[in-house]
Amino acid sequence: MEIGLNAVFITAVLQIIAIDILLGGDNAIVIALACRRLPPQQRRAGIFWGVFGAVGLRIVLIFFALQLLAIPFLKIVGGLLLFWIGVKLIQPDNEHHTEATVAGSTRLLGAIKTIVIADAVMSLDNVLAVSAAAQGHFGLAVFGVLISVPIVIWGSRFVLWLLDRYPVVILLGGGLLGWVGGKMLVGDIALETFVTDWPTYSKYIAAAIGALFVLIVGKWIGHRKTPPSKAS
Repeated sequence: MEIGLNAVFITAVLQIIAIDILLGGDNAIVIALACRRLPPQQRRAGIFWGVFGAVGLRIVLIFFALQLLAIPFLKIVGGLLLFWIGVKLIQPDNEHHTEATVAGSTRLLGAIKTIVIADAVMSLDNVLAVSAAAQGHFGLAVFGVLISVPIVIWGSRFVLWLLDRYPVVILLGGGLLGWVGGKMLVGDIALETFVTDWPTYSKYIAAAIGALFVLIVGKWIGHRKTPPSKAS
């Protein structure tokens, strides 16, 4: 009996770790995008405090994991919020700040706020998956959240390294937020009666539309914000 219980526990732990690895990539991209404009000396602080706040919210979400899915329009609001965050994150940095302003705490707090809001929205499926794998064991579910911390921190640092060298990754990250937002929209319980007869691949079509929406709107707004070049 004890061996059987140990096997169940180990299986649950392995499932939780696998879920964190599979679902932690998009969260790492959000953190990297939010911190990419910070000075190098503030990036570590932005990643640490952003992840710290996001983990705290995830632990709170575990208490209400199953009830959250039963709230109509929650995923619709979350999907629209991800669209807004995605459009905002891919904007070019055309603002002219002094060095003191750029290095100030306001920018750091802004990055942390973006991380916490986006992670709270995007972590619903992660929290639900971890809670299901933990089979109602709150301590094990909290362990699943905590074990995701090094995964997300390492992943976000790697993505930051990519952003510094390949700016096109910024567009891919914004598109990913739109992809997740599109899937969230059609997955809301309020639309269940409308999407029941839709083909199984319809959620991927919605995700693709969401990604295109973020990229098109983001590029359009960025183009409007870019000051015209002055003739010499």
